[in-house]
Amino acid sequence: MRRWLVCVTTVLVLLGCGPLWAGESVIETIQKKGVIRVGMSTFVPWAMRDKTGELVGFEIDVARQLAKDMGVKVEFVPTNWSGIIPALLTGKFDVIIGGMGVTPVRNLKVNFSEPYDFTGMSLVAHRKKADGFTSLADFNKKEVTIAVRIGTTAEMAAKKYLPDATFKLFENESQALQELHLGRVHGVVASAPLPRFQALKYPNKLTVPLKEDFTREPIGLAVRKGDHDALNFFNNWIRAKQSDGFLAETKHYWFETREWAERLK
Repeated sequence: MRRWLVCVTTVLVLLGCGPLWAGESVIETIQKKGVIRVGMSTFVPWAMRDKTGELVGFEIDVARQLAKDMGVKVEFVPTNWSGIIPALLTGKFDVIIGGMGVTPVRNLKVNFSEPYDFTGMSLVAHRKKADGFTSLADFNKKEVTIAVRIGTTAEMAAKKYLPDATFKLFENESQALQELHLGRVHGVVASAPLPRFQALKYPNKLTVPLKEDFTREPIGLAVRKGDHDALNFFNNWIRAKQSDGFLAETKHYWFETREWAERLK
């Protein structure tokens, strides 16, 4: 019997069907431990620190609601964006809930849930340095310097749509924005609505020269490959939260209002 099982398993693997048993799902692990570990990084307004040091933001609310619906606690694991996928693969947390855009390159390393949000890339510019700039073509010049966060879809989009520009890469967006405020770069490419929020906050210094976002990308939860039970649960949770209005209401608060701004001061 044992030899027969080994033979059948070997045939299935050779046929691309995978093993008969892939081990315990991360969903089972989370339930046993009573905590879901969430990998994330800070992006305004996805995840930020308020004036007390508490994490707040769209993704934070999503993760907390997910944990509540699972009947477990949530543990946030702040991680540098450039290393967040390797950290997931080595088991430092259970899932990435961090505004991660679904791309083919990333999908080769991790599995994504269905989109629970969509975002797009925008650009905030220095009024004086980018005076008269009104299109991507105006920024797509060697003498124009663009700041962007390394390892993000913002970096991918910037290099795709502005291939002739000069780039400065930073580990986080606050560093990129500091370069912009100091007038050392012409603009910063980032996910909406950050560029618009920055321009509203500093109208005398910054502006959003493009009328619309220049990309649209799906955002999904990321899990390790091979865990189909986890994908099934997360996909159905997303459908449920879309149906009951939670995702729409939460996004409206964090992306379409500034009611939360006072919490950061």
